[in-house]
Amino acid sequence: MGNSKPYLSRRSAAAMAVSMGTVAVGLFAGPAAAQTTSSASRTDSTSDTESQTLQTVIVTGTSQARADLRTPLVATSISSDRLTLLASNSAADVLTTVPALKAEGGGGEVAANIFVAGLPSGGQYQFTPLEFNGMPVISSMGLNSSAPDVYYRPDLGVERLEFVRGGVSNLFGGGGIGGVINFIDKTGSDTAEGATQVEVSDQNRVRADFAARGPLATGLYYAFSGFYRYDHGPLDSGFPTRGYQLRGNLKRELSSGEVKLYLQAIDDQDQFYGDIPLTGNGHELARGNDGRTISTTETAALDSMSFLTPYGTFHTQVAGGAATRGGAAGVDFKMDLGEGWGLNGRANFASYRHTFALFAGGDNITNLPTTQAAFLQSYGYNPVSNGGAYTGTFTYADTGAPVPASYLLWGDRVTDRHRPLTTATGEINLTKNIAVHDWAHHLTLGGFFGDTSAADYDITYSYIGDFTNAPRLIDVTVTNTLTNAQTIVSRGGMVDAGLGYTNNHNSARRTAGYLADQMEVGNWVLDIGGRFETLVGHVTREQSSTVTTDTTANLSPRLSQVTWGNGQYLGGTVDPSAWALAGGALYRLDERRSLFVNASRGFFMPQLNTVQIDTHNDVQSFEAEIIKQTEAGFKFSGTRVSATLAGFYSTLSNRRNINLINGPTPGSPPSEIVNLISSRSYGAEGTFNVRLTSAVAFESNATYEHDVYTEYSPIAACKDCVGNFLQRQPNVLVNAGLYVRYRGFDGSFYDSYTGRTFTSDLNNIELPSYHIFRLDLGYARTFTGGARARLGLTVYNLFDNQAVSEGSPRQGTLQNAGQAYFIGRQVLPRRIAARLSYDF
Repeated sequence: MGNSKPYLSRRSAAAMAVSMGTVAVGLFAGPAAAQTTSSASRTDSTSDTESQTLQTVIVTGTSQARADLRTPLVATSISSDRLTLLASNSAADVLTTVPALKAEGGGGEVAANIFVAGLPSGGQYQFTPLEFNGMPVISSMGLNSSAPDVYYRPDLGVERLEFVRGGVSNLFGGGGIGGVINFIDKTGSDTAEGATQVEVSDQNRVRADFAARGPLATGLYYAFSGFYRYDHGPLDSGFPTRGYQLRGNLKRELSSGEVKLYLQAIDDQDQFYGDIPLTGNGHELARGNDGRTISTTETAALDSMSFLTPYGTFHTQVAGGAATRGGAAGVDFKMDLGEGWGLNGRANFASYRHTFALFAGGDNITNLPTTQAAFLQSYGYNPVSNGGAYTGTFTYADTGAPVPASYLLWGDRVTDRHRPLTTATGEINLTKNIAVHDWAHHLTLGGFFGDTSAADYDITYSYIGDFTNAPRLIDVTVTNTLTNAQTIVSRGGMVDAGLGYTNNHNSARRTAGYLADQMEVGNWVLDIGGRFETLVGHVTREQSSTVTTDTTANLSPRLSQVTWGNGQYLGGTVDPSAWALAGGALYRLDERRSLFVNASRGFFMPQLNTVQIDTHNDVQSFEAEIIKQTEAGFKFSGTRVSATLAGFYSTLSNRRNINLINGPTPGSPPSEIVNLISSRSYGAEGTFNVRLTSAVAFESNATYEHDVYTEYSPIAACKDCVGNFLQRQPNVLVNAGLYVRYRGFDGSFYDSYTGRTFTSDLNNIELPSYHIFRLDLGYARTFTGGARARLGLTVYNLFDNQAVSEGSPRQGTLQNAGQAYFIGRQVLPRRIAARLSYDF
């Protein structure tokens, strides 16, 4: 059982000490030193490294653009060159380098789990909304559990990434109590330019990217970008990843402002890697029946799965993985109205069709690799049962050949999720600059509106296969030796047809107003503001019944019956409202150093998939989750070094925590289980970047957090979890890298370190810390006229670390130390890719 005492392993402490020590040196090194919370160095120059990004003007989470060194907010800015360098498997590869963020991307290219220090969540982007050009990809999270990164992807058209949190940053636009992740696009100018890149790797990976921008007419500019990618890796389950995205914008400059139009289209499918059995001791890749290591238990053999329902035949779409098709259109504008008045706003509309095949990591009966005899027993066909003795026949579904008696079996569930989504957002801000004596005020009166609707239509079934990589499916027939009666337990590998059914429709309408004053007087920068928001949510849920649909002789009840919608619906409406207050202050010690503090009393609107409805269509209390947080620290930016150091404290109360865990009935699908929690967290973060020479730069950042539950309503085995550490939250995060460029050659070597985590709130299984090292080497040549070509080699997970990144969320508190196998997910394996780029 956990406790509230600080927890820091020797390795964690050492990593933290090294990073914080270098930060402290930078803070007091005087004009000879400097660096930032904005971390990114261009691959073509170390004289303009991310170590200078404290001078980068931040526009996210504020109405008054300011350099990072001059804002009381906590900001990180990453340039387009660094984004290209960091991109490997998913957006998680970029976000994991941001201080205070844990980004777990072991599932592949999409559905990254993003955690912000001090705030408990189930992953995805719950407290840190994903935006492009200041517009949320989804205006309300939690209508289903799909992450926003399945709908919208960064590419070569992005100019920079900004992550901003603290103070008044949660007041403007859609807000973001844990911070706002905002990708800002390049726009056209009077100079036409473009870029292309081709990447090739193992497992037949080919990815082609392009971007171009320039003038169309006087004052009218274009920019467009996109990618196409085909890949059978990094883990080959037999399902390819393939598809494309196209994006673009038009900018019209006016005499007193500008207007931009944004467009996006996507048609893409990605494989999402679920949890697999790892060794119980050490959590390493297990060896299967054939003696080879198992990296995935997903299998293309499921592609032909089907079963009868009350309304016809259901065909699985498992081959599509996480598939998205649709697009978005948006507009933003800013106008100078004269006499200090300004008007700006933005709007966005998007519609997507989205499916997601989720492998649950176990059948919720055995949940572990099992012997054939144990399989029969766990499914109720004991050696002696109901007056009869049972024997089993196990054959491969594809060939009919017998399965060797010594082979272990692996049972799993698949949920085919159909999740269409439509979302619209609008934001408008009226601003006024006022000078009163020595005070310069920038006033903002704004409003935000969001309207999102989404379906959550899920069908779950289970299968049995042999315990090997990408398992072969197995047919199972049992015979009662006393009566000779036979029962088909598995047909075509399917054990349970239609074991789970969900048909939910949720819609959320958010309306918010906010007022802020961002001031400057002398050496002081002061922010203060407030926000009031209401949410009206409608929830509809179809009820289900068990129906016999297949009358084939000798089928087991699990195969002859399905759980399906019965046309009876429960519905409810919730309408919470909440207010927020925030402020911040920064004092400029000189042109290179500043002290800052920010604080806020904010809120997070509960997710609509946590709404509980009774048979009278009444809903339980549904109130905003209150979050109080403060941070204070020091910023320094010099000619060669920049650094920051800050401490933070936060509390959260009344959170409706949702866990997608195994249901209480053996064999049932994963269920969304909700309990009320409160938490407290404190910690420190720092950055230290230094340009060692004109050709070499070093960059680093580190975060330490101590977090515990202060309230916890019982759930599953977690009966008394007050004082325990938050699940899936590391105690330490460290990033450090060396970046070199010399006479056309460039290279980078960097490491992301994740400290210990706990698999569940029970704190009964601790996952050790791990490193992911990366290497990038390249040579570039500039041609007459300014065109530039680069040939590069990039290696992800250089030393092929097989660390486990998290335990199965579906197993939750059911896993225990000492089991023969541990169900979890490892970091993705080493992957080497070659890149050829051409800028013109």
